[in-house]
Amino acid sequence: MTEIRSVLVANRGEIARRVFRTCRELGIRAIAVHTDVDAGALHVRDADVALRVPSYLDADAVLAAAKEAGADAIHPGYGFLSENASFAASVTGAGIAWIGPRPEVIEQMGRKDAARELAVAAGVPVVPSYDLADDPAGFAYPVLVKAAAGGGGKGMRVVRSPEELDAAVAAARREAAGAFGDDTMLVEKYVERGRHIEVQVLGDSHGNVVHLGTRECSVQRRHQKVLEEAPAPALDEGLRERIHSSAVALSASVGYENAGTIEYLLDTSTGEFYFLEMNTRLQVEHPVTEIHAGVDLVACQIAVAAGDPLPFDQAGVRFGRHAIEARIYAEDAFGGFLPQAGTATAVVWPAQARVDHALESGQVVSTSYDPMLGKVIVSGRDRESARRALVAALDDTAILGLTTNTGFLRVLAAGEEFAVPGGIDTAWLDRHDVPPPDPAPARAIAARLWLDAHATASGPFAADGFRMGGPAAPVVVEFEDGDVVLPGAGVSGVSAHTTPHHVELAHQGQRYLFRRPDASADHGAAAGDGTVLAPMPGTVLDVRVAVGDTVSEGDVLGVVEAMKMELALKAPYAGTVTAVGAATGQQVALGAELFAVQRDTEEGAA
Repeated sequence: MTEIRSVLVANRGEIARRVFRTCRELGIRAIAVHTDVDAGALHVRDADVALRVPSYLDADAVLAAAKEAGADAIHPGYGFLSENASFAASVTGAGIAWIGPRPEVIEQMGRKDAARELAVAAGVPVVPSYDLADDPAGFAYPVLVKAAAGGGGKGMRVVRSPEELDAAVAAARREAAGAFGDDTMLVEKYVERGRHIEVQVLGDSHGNVVHLGTRECSVQRRHQKVLEEAPAPALDEGLRERIHSSAVALSASVGYENAGTIEYLLDTSTGEFYFLEMNTRLQVEHPVTEIHAGVDLVACQIAVAAGDPLPFDQAGVRFGRHAIEARIYAEDAFGGFLPQAGTATAVVWPAQARVDHALESGQVVSTSYDPMLGKVIVSGRDRESARRALVAALDDTAILGLTTNTGFLRVLAAGEEFAVPGGIDTAWLDRHDVPPPDPAPARAIAARLWLDAHATASGPFAADGFRMGGPAAPVVVEFEDGDVVLPGAGVSGVSAHTTPHHVELAHQGQRYLFRRPDASADHGAAAGDGTVLAPMPGTVLDVRVAVGDTVSEGDVLGVVEAMKMELALKAPYAGTVTAVGAATGQQVALGAELFAVQRDTEEGAA
């Protein structure tokens, strides 16, 4: 047995804060690491001790920090070094407990290619695959190119023809190398209509393995999850039990210890399920399982790392409430899910939900790290009550100063498609546009309230809402970056609270937030005049053209990367490049003019 009295979290943001929360409850000393960018971050202030490292991916620096702080154990969180077997081996070799599976199991199961072979040996069904060395003309398209290492939707591309394969593999390799330090690729059959089902497992060093039920994670964009829930709804109980048994059998076959997740793809057209991968770490969506199964997963992880047996067997797991999680991202969800950056001038989190976050008012959100800002988690006695609770919680969530997906999540959670249990498959968001909410009513009400708050209270010029000689004239309320036009009539049944940044109001049971228009919120890649703008703040990875070059419509002019997502900027039409405002390695702002193309005369005349 190992006595764990201090834990260093080799991560940042909300997951570091989440681990620290359990550490405090257990009386364990919490140790943080941080980069220069994160020196004043919330997770640093939450810790008992904080040490600087050059990068969260610098394994030597992180281990040195753990030694310096006298850490008994390291919790890797997720991402970064969490599935790095050599780092785990270095930690245990230094006499520090690793809060995760054994390094050799990480090597086996943390890689999709090796895990696939083990799944086959254990009798678990797997998705049909192809070898990259084979003739791509023989693949049954569409196929999915994906990184053998890591997860989180990084290094993945759907390919629909042989002609697209080389470019997709190259882009996926770059993403995988940047995110995981490994650019090995797999090619698998792409199931067009599939549900993403996963099982949380726990194992200990005494040979015990249990499952904590299923999760549904089918609501995804760019192969990255948006909404997650536990348990997975609308599953035949026989199918659910087969999935549970498969996950436990596979975990037991490798002697799995600590927390892990087995991910499956359920083909909705055939009812067959396939093993996708195993995540040898805690998942972003672990809170829904904690609520549904009534278990503190981080406490279990620490106990297992200390050598204790699991505190319960399978019969001791008591499933209860339905839980749903919404991931809040810094991204323009109504503009291609492109990453965003800026200063969060005002942040309001819902009081009636569990919120795992590391964002506060005044905080700068950069493109240095993943765009996830936090998670809003709710529960109910059944799925519908949980869904309604999520809608209410998102109504009470506001992040001002930069574009986020909060409004998108609210529309999605309230929509009729998500209301149907199991009604959304993994590619649904690729096929459907979620309509943005109409901001006009909230803006009008907010402007009225602003006007009332600043109107003359008495005297001959006091506003009384009455006008003779015709219809009420519009009232224009001027804001810093634009105007809001409001009819002169008053608004009844409204309560409000104002701050220098925004107006918060309630009207007819709905809550709204209105702020000065965000100049960065509506920009994208403009092509009407041949000018191609930066659709997101980020780094220029590649410039493929020079002034005077002739291009065809759709030719790639350059590539921009932000938050480990690549975006190719393409020529809007055939023509000649007349301007190049980008250089490889350059940091660019949202809306920066990067390229300009003059349309071919003949095409323009047509």
